[in-house]
Amino acid sequence: MSEKCVLEIFVELNPDNISTLHSTAGGVIMIPFGGVARGEIFNGVILPGGVDTQLIGANGVLHMSARYMLDGTDLTGERCRIFIENNGYFSDGEVPNPFKTVPTFWTDSRKLAPYLHREVFRGEGYTSGDTVVIKIFEHGEDNKFYSQSIRQYEFSQRWSNY
Repeated sequence: MSEKCVLEIFVELNPDNISTLHSTAGGVIMIPFGGVARGEIFNGVILPGGVDTQLIGANGVLHMSARYMLDGTDLTGERCRIFIENNGYFSDGEVPNPFKTVPTFWTDSRKLAPYLHREVFRGEGYTSGDTVVIKIFEHGEDNKFYSQSIRQYEFSQRWSNY
């Protein structure tokens, strides 16, 4: 199976506003962040309110759930937003570098919706200080759906004026 990196998200953590909770059941860390996203399908910024919530169970398993909204333009130049929920699980309470995630998308882009509203993506994250780079990959047989959905959209746009 081939993979294709379709989007890179450059995250700037805000360590001054981290919220924590510690209990006998484990802990919670909430890390707010901002940043930018760039790729062949979308370019834009992370809107205020992005947060990486890390739940650390008493058994040492860490569940990371980052939720954030992007605002920018899709590959046609149309303004749009993309909501991303990115989840990962790690043992021993440690996040490896790189770490693996499973992203889910919602978008108001007519061009990207048929493409992003599928479960064929994976994320890979690289940390360095207060910066994290998330790479979103489409995996599948030659990434057929991407090129097929783009062609279908372009065809429908040509005929929508008639």
